[in-house]
Formats: sequence, structure tokens, C-alpha cells
Amino acid sequence: MNSILNKEPVKRAQKSIKEFDPNLEIIYLEQTARTAQDAATALGCNVGAIVKSLLFSAGDIFILCLVSGDKRCSLKTLKKILDEKDVSMANPDDVKKITGYTIGGVSPVGLLSKVKIYVDTNLERFTTVFAAAGHPNCVFKIQFNQLVKLTSGEIREIAE
Repeated sequence: MNSILNKEPVKRAQKSIKEFDPNLEIIYLEQTARTAQDAATALGCNVGAIVKSLLFSAGDIFILCLVSGDKRCSLKTLKKILDEKDVSMANPDDVKKITGYTIGGVSPVGLLSKVKIYVDTNLERFTTVFAAAGHPNCVFKIQFNQLVKLTSGEIREIAE
């Protein structure tokens, strides 16, 4: 466990979280939380309270979408919001390069590059949500409105 918490991506996420609110803690899970369902099972919470951090690309720009674990991000909606014809999920290499995290542990904070962040309205159903903290076994619990402030995210209807 300690070796995971000492990994650079987890430390980077933790630094952002602690600077925002020293009371927020990274939760280490024995089981992997690589998928929203895995995380919900490990935490004993509704799968919708799990924040999926999904990176999309539109030409040269990248957008991080924070979507409820029981929803999917709508490409059609993203294309309209961005006024782009070609929007797709970023490939694993770009995810690593832009966020500094590998898929399954992408945190919405401590990103290597500054990207636009959209927070889906569906997450508002939950007072507290759980987001990845740089590793598939690490998450952090945060109130929805705090997550929006922490990420400087824009609340949008992006799920289907």
C-alpha cells in the first residue's frame, strides 16, 4: 500500500487535493477501482457517485469530462459544445502525456497540462462523490460543489 501512495502520480493528485482542502484524504482501496463499478463495489456506494475522468480530443485540443459512473459522455453533445466535427476519446498515450495518469487512475486534479474541464450535471445528484487519485487503487471523497471549485470545471449536460 505505501509503495502505491508514494508513486509520483498519486503524490501529484494528493498535493492538489491537500492545497485545496487539507481535510481531504486519499482513500487506498484493497481492490482495484479501475472501473466505476469496481470503485462503487469497493466503497459500498452508488455507482453514479463515482466520477469518471474521461479525456477527449478535438484536433489539437483536449477536454477532460467528469461524468457520473452510471452515465456515458455524449460525443454528439461534446461536438455541439465545442463546435467541432471530430471529437473522440483520447488514446492511452495522449491520456498519459496530457494528464500524467494512466487510464483507470486518471484524477481530475494534478494534471500535467491545462485542459478545459466539463463536470456533468448528473453528478449533482450526489452530495459527495469519489474521484480517482492517480492510481486504480486510490480515490478521494469530495462534495460535488467542492469538486467543481477544485477542478475549475464548468457544469454542463454532457452525459447520455
